[in-house]
Amino acid sequence: MALTGRAALLAALGSLPVGIWDPSWTGILAVNAPLLAACACDFALAAPVRRLGLTRSGDTSVRLGEAADVTLTITNPSNRPLRAHLRDAWPPSSWQPGTEVAASRQRLTVPAGERRRITTRLRPTRRGDRQADRLTIRSFGPLGLFSRQGTHKVPWTVRVLPPFTSRKHLPSKLARLRELDGRTSVLTRGEGTEFDSLREYVPGDDTRSIDWRATARQSTVAVRTWRPERDRHILLVLDTGRTSAGRVGDAPRLDASMDAALLLATLASRAGDRVDLLAYDRRVRALVQGRTAGDVLPSLVNAMATLEPELIETDARGLTAMALRTAPRHSLIVLLTTLDAAPIEEGLLPVLSQLTQRHTVLLASVADPHIARMTTARGNTDAVYEAAAAAQAQTERHRTAEQLRRYGVTVVDATPEELAPALADAYLALKTAGRL
Repeated sequence: MALTGRAALLAALGSLPVGIWDPSWTGILAVNAPLLAACACDFALAAPVRRLGLTRSGDTSVRLGEAADVTLTITNPSNRPLRAHLRDAWPPSSWQPGTEVAASRQRLTVPAGERRRITTRLRPTRRGDRQADRLTIRSFGPLGLFSRQGTHKVPWTVRVLPPFTSRKHLPSKLARLRELDGRTSVLTRGEGTEFDSLREYVPGDDTRSIDWRATARQSTVAVRTWRPERDRHILLVLDTGRTSAGRVGDAPRLDASMDAALLLATLASRAGDRVDLLAYDRRVRALVQGRTAGDVLPSLVNAMATLEPELIETDARGLTAMALRTAPRHSLIVLLTTLDAAPIEEGLLPVLSQLTQRHTVLLASVADPHIARMTTARGNTDAVYEAAAAAQAQTERHRTAEQLRRYGVTVVDATPEELAPALADAYLALKTAGRL
């Protein structure tokens, strides 16, 4: 319970004439005794907050950057109307900065024996699970002089999913996939290794595709058509170690890797391939296996939602061993990790041959666009030194990428905005070349 500002104001106003005309304890008591009686009556008439019925409903998941509505139902079982101020506390990252006060505080009136619903709109700024904290209700009497206050626990969890901003590239990549698959009117020959059908030869076709046996059986020249291989296994490996915590722009490298992985997984599942996910640093952080084409994207998004970079060095040997256990047969292993020289040369390169002997390996890394801008800096001594440092960093990345290519690894090094489409293009290029 608590006094309101109105009661304090009335007490102050009543004390002024007493102080001027009759400054005594009797005068103060004569003014404040009626106020105390009014506060006691107001407290008695205020609806009790401990007996309120509180339940939640609404959204349980939302993509990062979008809004989620959580509805709170308040039931007033008493015979007194509830006039209340309510504070619905959530973690600070549940709202945009500066909006949490207005979004979490509301006023409501619930007549005796009735219920009302109020909606709290969340707009999270980080991935992961957002759990409701304490719900504080302050119930006022009809005079607004005194209040009852109580705190309740009404559990609710909203899972904030990755935004999947690279979804905008999916139509163009699917069009390229259909072109490779021979399902469009464009006269292009899919370079896969699975035989599809025979058709009549047209000028411009590769003469190596002519089926001479079929030609001998008919009056026209027949050529073979091909399609990319299907039902191949793809393992997406997310490195969640310390290098994934580095921020590029406004987000960690891990978020850009997730976005690229989601685009590749969606494209591969549409192509008829099986997609699994492994997130690892020194132990398994997430593992998604055996999902159908329709269920793979929701499963990956849900698994990625709670992933956070761990400030520890990734165990490359453990990662390799886990990847080999997860992909026992020939697969495309996509490593979403760093191209920094030290982690690659000291961690990945000594064990890389274990992967390349059995699998096709594709490594994707997030490049910092600020380094590219630094290389063009001129004008003063500091700018020249910055340009030299940036050029040296780029040279080291190129040298590391070349070392990986000598092991047969396909390397994709791109900025966060370009990584997802570049990784999808690399996957399509491997299908075109029949390497999957």
